[in-house]
Formats: sequence, C-alpha cells, structure tokens
Amino acid sequence: MPTNTNVATRCPHCGHYGTFENVSQDIGVQDGTGRTIYTLGLKKCPNANCQGNLFFIKDGTAGKLLQIYPPETVPFDTENIPQKVLNAFQESINCHSNSCYIASALMIRKTLEEICLDRGANGKVLKDRLKSLGSKILIPKELIDGMDDLRLLGNDAAHVEAQTFNEIGKEEIEVSLEFTKEILKGVYQYEKLLEKLKGLKDKKENINEA
Repeated sequence: MPTNTNVATRCPHCGHYGTFENVSQDIGVQDGTGRTIYTLGLKKCPNANCQGNLFFIKDGTAGKLLQIYPPETVPFDTENIPQKVLNAFQESINCHSNSCYIASALMIRKTLEEICLDRGANGKVLKDRLKSLGSKILIPKELIDGMDDLRLLGNDAAHVEAQTFNEIGKEEIEVSLEFTKEILKGVYQYEKLLEKLKGLKDKKENINEA
C-alpha cells in the first residue's frame, strides 16, 4: 500500500541531520489482517549541496527507524590526521556501521599501529610501541592507559585464546571508537586548535597595543 512517512536522521553522505525528502511514494508492507507492519522507501537528503539517496525501513506500528542504507557512520573530525591513520580509523567506523564488530576492533588496533609509526614510537610489539609513544606525545595519561585497553580489544578480536573482554559487540566497539576519537584529537588536533586560539589572542593584543 503506498504511503508517506517522515525519516529524520543524519545523512550518511554529508553528515547533516534533517528530515529527508520524498523521492517516490513509500511502500507499506501489511500482514494478513491489513495492518501495516513495515514501511520502506527511498528518500533524499534535504541538504541542497548533497541530496544523497537513502533507503529506509521503518516499523509500521511504533514508527521506529529500523534500517537505513547506506548505514549511518560515527561522525568525527578528520582535520590534521595523517592519511594512513585516517584510512585505518575510517575503515573501523565503516565496519561498525555494518555490524562487523570484530573487524572494527582489528582496525582500531591498526589505527594505533599507524599512530605509533607516524610518531616514530619504537618497540618489538605494539605494547612496547605504545609505551614509547607515551614519551613522544603530550596527552593525558588516561588516554595512554586507554590505548593499552584498545590493544587488548584488538588481541581478543585476532586471537581465539585471548579473552580480556567478555565479548566484542556493539557497545564495546562504540565506546572504543569514541575513545579512539579522543586519542586522535589529543595527538593531532589539540595543538592545531591551540595555535588558532593563540593567533586570536595575538591579534587582540596587537589591537590593544595600537
């Protein structure tokens, strides 16, 4: 049965949040009693500079958005992150968006490897390289400690016998992705932000001295 329904979500193409526009009439899937159990269809992003297409499935009774494609990804700031580090972390995010949580954990570990390589951290194994990294970057000790937990998560994903975490599921990966975002900010973005702030301060000081 043709119908129309609102779909409000963050665009997987451009990252803007909004209510998606109709491309064609939605389709209502009914059960044997004539009750609409699912609504599905194609929408487009309301951002005029994007207008990317989105396929959706909604619960026909509760109105809950069940699935979108392309899947929504975790947003993050890519500014000033080296390409190899960025590629590894982006792949981890893409794995998460497709519910491939073990693969996502492996790519979080790969992200840490790339950070160590980029910053010249030495060591025979990743655990040693992370210790070396702690002496080369200025970020809170809690973030350094958290890197080792992410390393262990990657170990669990790669080795059957490793069981530091009870499981590697949606919650574990989402917390790990958020933590990795903070690491990337600390290693690559805070310094740049401080430079911008200092530039604004210097500009004001020059005005005051004029």
